[in-house]
Amino acid sequence: MLLGASFPQLLALYQSAVSDGGSLVHPPEGAAATVQILLRWLHLLAGIIWIGFLYFFNIVNVPLFKKLDGPTKGKVIPEMMPRALWWFRWGAVVTVLAGLMYFAMYILATDAHNANFSSWTALGIWLGIVVVVYVFIYGLLQPVKGIFNNGNALAVLIGIAVIAMAALHLMWLGRPGVSNKTLSIAIGGGLGVIMLLNVWGIIWPCQKRIIAWTKDNAENGTPIPAESATLARRAFLASRANFWLSIPMLFFMGTSSHYEIFGR
Repeated sequence: MLLGASFPQLLALYQSAVSDGGSLVHPPEGAAATVQILLRWLHLLAGIIWIGFLYFFNIVNVPLFKKLDGPTKGKVIPEMMPRALWWFRWGAVVTVLAGLMYFAMYILATDAHNANFSSWTALGIWLGIVVVVYVFIYGLLQPVKGIFNNGNALAVLIGIAVIAMAALHLMWLGRPGVSNKTLSIAIGGGLGVIMLLNVWGIIWPCQKRIIAWTKDNAENGTPIPAESATLARRAFLASRANFWLSIPMLFFMGTSSHYEIFGR
């Protein structure tokens, strides 16, 4: 019946549906509700792009590039990596900014009001804790020698750092009136911010130089500096750290709405 209906008939059917109190179709409930769903949708869409490329790099790209010879890398890297890394790094920015806006405006603000403390103070201290932990992780990923070139050792040290971060978030925000949603996102979102800072602070600066050197080598025969091996290793370790951090990050994002583990 719907396939054979004219546009006026479909419009009348829609108007009848939305005007019926028991309808399955509901118009948006004001501008605030529209902004909320747009931020959530943008956060999810950009997050899929970002994490999708992160998993591609770690699960597919790294093993593949180990099997390619120099001339093949000279053709593939300058063409593929700038495009992939553009979507990767800007997907990270949009994911975090949209999520941060939604968290601050619609989740943390409500809980801060219920718990009688300033939402801006809470947000500032939360971000401060995340930045301090990132500075520690950034320092771990700089030497690329000795214990700092060992993936397992770095995993333990970074794991300790993010557990400490989670504990500080719970100590600071875990007061009566603060919901499981705020506490879960404080941890998961904190991990997301660290991952974003790894992308822009380590992965992209290293890869940008490697791409330029590889392109120059392929086009002009210019030798690739020995430093490229160190930069490639640093970028790999940061990317692998993000890969593993994404797992608890996604878990705590899920527990914010579907599995209550925090709150009083």
